[in-house]
Formats: sequence, C-alpha cells, structure tokens
Amino acid sequence: MKTNPCKIVDCTIRDGGLVNNWDFSVEFVQTLYAGLNEAGVDYMEIGYKNSPKLLKGADSAGPWRFLDDSFLREVIPQKGKTKLSALVDIGRVDENDILPREESMLDLIRVACYIKDVDKALELVQTFHERGYETTLNIMALSNVMENELLEAFEMIRESVVDVVYIVDSYGSLDHKDMEYLVEKFKKHLPNKRLGVHTHNNMQLAFSNTLTAAELGVELLDASVYGMGRAAGNCPTELLVTHLKNTHYNLRPVLDLIERLMIPLREKEEWGYLIPYMVTGTLGEHPRSAMALRASEDKDKYVDFYDKLTTPEVNFDPKHK
Repeated sequence: MKTNPCKIVDCTIRDGGLVNNWDFSVEFVQTLYAGLNEAGVDYMEIGYKNSPKLLKGADSAGPWRFLDDSFLREVIPQKGKTKLSALVDIGRVDENDILPREESMLDLIRVACYIKDVDKALELVQTFHERGYETTLNIMALSNVMENELLEAFEMIRESVVDVVYIVDSYGSLDHKDMEYLVEKFKKHLPNKRLGVHTHNNMQLAFSNTLTAAELGVELLDASVYGMGRAAGNCPTELLVTHLKNTHYNLRPVLDLIERLMIPLREKEEWGYLIPYMVTGTLGEHPRSAMALRASEDKDKYVDFYDKLTTPEVNFDPKHK
C-alpha cells in the first residue's frame, strides 16, 4: 500500500494569530509544537518572518508576528521531526533579516502575495531558495483573479525555483467544483511544480475542499488546530489527522492540545463558522466587514448586515441613518 504523499502544514500560530494579535505565550507555542510533533504533523507555521520596522502596529503584536531567530532558538531549543515554517508578505520583509537556512530554526519560508505582485514574490522566493530554504508561493484571493492575469503569472512561476505553489481560498467562497477546476488548471500550467492548498471555513467547506484538493494530488495541506484562524478559521488539523488515509498521523495528541490549549482560548477569542462570515463567503468578499460587525453591538443583526452588503446604496441613503 502506497503511503499518502500529503503533508499537513499547521498554521495555528500564524493564521490563528490574526484572531488574538499573536498573543500566545511561549509555553503555549512550546506545548503546541510538542503535541504536533507527537501527532506526526509535518510542518508547524510558527508565525510571520516580517520585519517590525516595515510593519504598522508592530509594538502591540506578539513576537510571532515577526519571528527573530535567536528568540526561536530559545522557544524550541530541540527540534523534533516537525519542520518549522514562516510566512512573509511582500513589502513587509527585509531580506537582510533572513539568515541562511543552516543558521536558522526555519525550514520553509512561504511568500504570500496578490496576483499583481507575483514577480516581486518570486524575487523573494529566489533569495530564500539561494539561502537554502524550502519555498512556497501563496497567491491570495484567487476567486477574484482574472483568467489572463493568472496565465501571465503561471508563465513566471513555471520558470522560477519555487518548490510549491498554493491555491488559496482567502474568502472561503469556493466549493469542491471550484477547487477541482483550479487544481486542474494549476496542474496543467505548472506541471513542474508541487501544489498546496489553504482554505477558509466561511461556508463549512474548508475540510471538504482540502480533501478534494488532496484527492487530486495536492500535497501540502494547510490546517489549524480546532480550526483557529482569521474570521471563519481554517480546515481543522484534527480532521485531516484522523481522515487522511495511509498516513502515520496520530489523533490523540491533537485532542490533548484542543483540551489543554484551544478550549480555554475559545472562551476568550472568537473564530469559526458564523453567519456574517458565511454571508461574506457567499458574496466572495473579504471578511473584514463581518469581523467589524462581530466586534460591534450589532454583532447578531444578520439581516441588516446582509442588506447592507447586497444593496450598497443603503449605506449612502440619508433615510437609512
């Protein structure tokens, strides 16, 4: 029986940090790493490798927002089998802050960009590749990308050194048919690249979309423990761990993490499937308006929220003050 080529990239700290401004204690992150390592999860994305001087609000964010290598060495003095990953954003990283891989705790650096910045992202990828890292390119908001833009990007990506190219459902607006369509398109135009997938759970489809992608040969599967991620959150790590066939993952340590870390955190922070996120997902929009609603006194006024998003003129009509 062939082993499953899929690998899980757990994004709890990086994507989950968007929920609590990366306010995780060192002990929390150490416990999470130990549990994921015991569960056999392949990568843990321990944060962003952005540079504080290029970031607004860096003072208020936790250290996982701009990882420092010496700090990381103290957090995880002994690495297990689970590799460490970090994400960078175009224009927010100083490449001089990136050590050669042999001097760093990180194994994988992922570059996130919008379609218009693919050329800049690939320049960063080249730099990280030359410094010895595994690399991925994560094109965000794919549901809003025009066909001709994508084909142009594919040409650049095909010639680049990037290891893995990600299909990212930023708005949680895709279903299995969309996922099939995108995976086949990426495979056709990037036959020399491995693929990854990052899903959001606005319409309760993050898990099924991830499985659809996996069945079509996508190798790197993003997830987070208890689904913790921005707004509606991500595909839950525990579901992939227990469901992927012919793998060596172990569910019990992930359940232990949920019980010890995530249940207490969930009492303080909100993420996961909620109606306003479903509305933005259905409309193919960024969840920022839904996040603002959930932070307001009107957080459960779903009909009014829906009306505002579907009839924009309501916002400007003086009768609707």
